[in-house]
Amino acid sequence: MKIRCGIVGLPNVGKSTLFNALTTAGVDASNYPFCTIDPNIHSVAVPDARLATLAGIMQTQTFIPSLIEFVDIAGLVEGASQGEGLGNKFLGHIRETDAIVHVVRCFDNNEIAHVANTIDPSSDIKTINTELLLADTQTVERNLNRAEKGSKAAHKGASEQRDFFKTLLQHLDQSRPAREFRSTTEEAKLWFRDLRLLTAKPTLYVANIDESSILSGNSYSDDVADYLGRNQDFDLILICGALESELSLIEGDEKSAFLQDLNLKEPALNRLINSCYKLLGLQTFFTTDSKKIRAWSVKVGTKAPNAAGVIHSDFERGFICAEVISYTDYTQFMGEQGCKIAGKLRLEGKDYILSEGDVIHFRFNV
Repeated sequence: MKIRCGIVGLPNVGKSTLFNALTTAGVDASNYPFCTIDPNIHSVAVPDARLATLAGIMQTQTFIPSLIEFVDIAGLVEGASQGEGLGNKFLGHIRETDAIVHVVRCFDNNEIAHVANTIDPSSDIKTINTELLLADTQTVERNLNRAEKGSKAAHKGASEQRDFFKTLLQHLDQSRPAREFRSTTEEAKLWFRDLRLLTAKPTLYVANIDESSILSGNSYSDDVADYLGRNQDFDLILICGALESELSLIEGDEKSAFLQDLNLKEPALNRLINSCYKLLGLQTFFTTDSKKIRAWSVKVGTKAPNAAGVIHSDFERGFICAEVISYTDYTQFMGEQGCKIAGKLRLEGKDYILSEGDVIHFRFNV
């Protein structure tokens, strides 16, 4: 399944630097507003040490991780919802994503201009969130107008839609994001989903800090945590984009030594990627054959036939059953044969809900 996270924020907060660190794509990260116009898109592997462990048991050198797409979206500015700074175009790019990575500038650097000429992280967050909320309000108002016209013309279901959009608009008018709105019927849930509202998307905040603050943060990142803590549930990650960009170009023992010198266990990017994965409510299952191990992403709560369909539509259409081994059992009994002997291989049917780390072989017939 394709998973896409959009990197958003004001101009010159470090979005493209973060994107380059994640992807080593080398996109332009110059010091001027709207350096990025068209979105840059790149797939990134989800870090998972279990793949190497499974590959060792299988005695294969080939393993394929799950992937997340990251999109480097141009900086939004105040008035974006009214078209300022090509805002309508950039908001459209955000609409195509599954989640938002909101980068906030939390560092001083006189050589990198700030659009407001001052570093004020909580104000920056308010600016972006306000523009997203205003754009959503416009979307709901347009749909409400259509529903009202349909209601007057006695179109089937139009009155119910009108009432739904009115309630949703009242919610947004209270400066509350759409993700806090709760639909009461299955039909309303479909109407809500089809709107693709920007503030309905799960959001992860990234405080882009300087290198000297990587272990404990700074007053700016403290301001972000305090502001978010007062206003909503949130997940905040501290990252020094410039440092992570440098780390992304180093491999093997040299990278390990670099991290050790910084008193870090792993690159902050690993935490960012895994946080996006959890933010989207995803989990991993594995498939194996004689040549490779592969990780696959599905939503938590996915049933076996739907998981099979992630691999190939024929697997779902002709699903018979799933041979399932937990990751813990697979590693403890050293592979499929050991699990069979220990009675740890299970046959599961169409109603089986996957667990994190399941190693699965699907039986199907088409």
